[in-house]
Amino acid sequence: MLLFFSARRSWLDGLYERSYRMQMGEVHLPGLDLYMVNQPNLVKQVLVGQATDFPKSELLGDALRPLLGDSIFTTNGAQWQRQRDMMAPAFAQTRTTVAFPVMRDAVAAMLERLQQLPAGAGHDVEVEMTHVTADIIFRSIFSVPMEGPDAHQIFAAFARFQALAPRLMLPALFGVRWLVLPWDRWRSRRAATEIRGLLEKLIRPRFDAHRAGQGAGPTDILASFLSATDTSTPPAPFRFDELVDQVAMLFLAGHETSASALTWALYLLAKAPDIQERMHQEVVTVLGDRVPEASDMKAMELTWNVFRETLRLFPPVGFMARESAQACPMRDKTVKAGASVVVSPWLIQRHRELWDNPDAFDPDRYANDQSRESLRNAYLPFGMGPRVCMGAAFALQEAALILSSLVREYRLEPVPGHVPQPVGRLTIRSANGVELTLHRRIPSEQPAKAAP
Repeated sequence: MLLFFSARRSWLDGLYERSYRMQMGEVHLPGLDLYMVNQPNLVKQVLVGQATDFPKSELLGDALRPLLGDSIFTTNGAQWQRQRDMMAPAFAQTRTTVAFPVMRDAVAAMLERLQQLPAGAGHDVEVEMTHVTADIIFRSIFSVPMEGPDAHQIFAAFARFQALAPRLMLPALFGVRWLVLPWDRWRSRRAATEIRGLLEKLIRPRFDAHRAGQGAGPTDILASFLSATDTSTPPAPFRFDELVDQVAMLFLAGHETSASALTWALYLLAKAPDIQERMHQEVVTVLGDRVPEASDMKAMELTWNVFRETLRLFPPVGFMARESAQACPMRDKTVKAGASVVVSPWLIQRHRELWDNPDAFDPDRYANDQSRESLRNAYLPFGMGPRVCMGAAFALQEAALILSSLVREYRLEPVPGHVPQPVGRLTIRSANGVELTLHRRIPSEQPAKAAP
């Protein structure tokens, strides 16, 4: 119970140095058995080899269901598989060639906003990274920018929901739901209801038009969801409430995780000026002063490795909770049926026995053989197995574009005296923001011309 109270603000607060060395840990409370799995072969057993025996935890799903309903994020078994199969074609809309122009437009809007900032002033980059990633996924789903009162109301309500989520999720995970304050539960449900109501306003006209056979409409993720059918006879499309569930899930997952990782990437770059300057030179050598194309992203190896290393140190989803469907032997223990089994990318990717110098920000580590072994066995920022993130390629390209665009235009510096405090909520965020100073680069800092 002491572990719960120490982790109530953030589950990171419940970790100790020995947590980063253990292969498997356990906590037993009245009505709850919880196992933390770090050993690579056991992680693969839970997430890959015996994934059906370790479905997603209902305890955490209950906290998110008011917003996400029975979406692919909260369901298991046949229902989850049906949704996954129906949604897969929609992710053709996130292919690099299709999604890149949408991303580029949102990034251009971000750069315009940044130009309005006072020169030399500290700025919480977490706010802007949340804005630009929300704008990108909003445009990808609905084919319109995230502008106007409804869009910003969705944005604000999502922020409230995510801040309240740990207060509901941690008591559920530790089997003490009675510790959830009624006021927190009411505020969370109110935010979820507000978000879903606003999404319904955006989805309903296109849903009704599609069912009535009225025109093709935009080619976007929502269009793919509207056209999706399952394998039943006759094939069944998503009902309206199911559609709202999936869109809510995609909007939350599609901007929250990316915003978290990008914020930490900018902080790490600001703290490592030598790496930042190398990255700047790489970007301007590839791009010069021209508009980026999708094909340019793969040419920026250091930019990719900066983001890969950020995902290792600050994986957006720091822990993944599963439930053991039946009794199962692990190491010298027997995991009971119904027990919670937690896989933590945060611990595994900083594990003292799985990584060399695990707490250091070192984008060059991926060039050595030891890190290749670590990547194979102890790197899972997007999960692994059947439930691996469907939007991983989208997120990686989005990150490469945003980071390269910012580093080409700005030099990032930490604000003296400001030290971000990581907290584990829905994603790993900073309790006190991430304050950086953005200095606009002058033309003389650019190379004479881009490489051919």
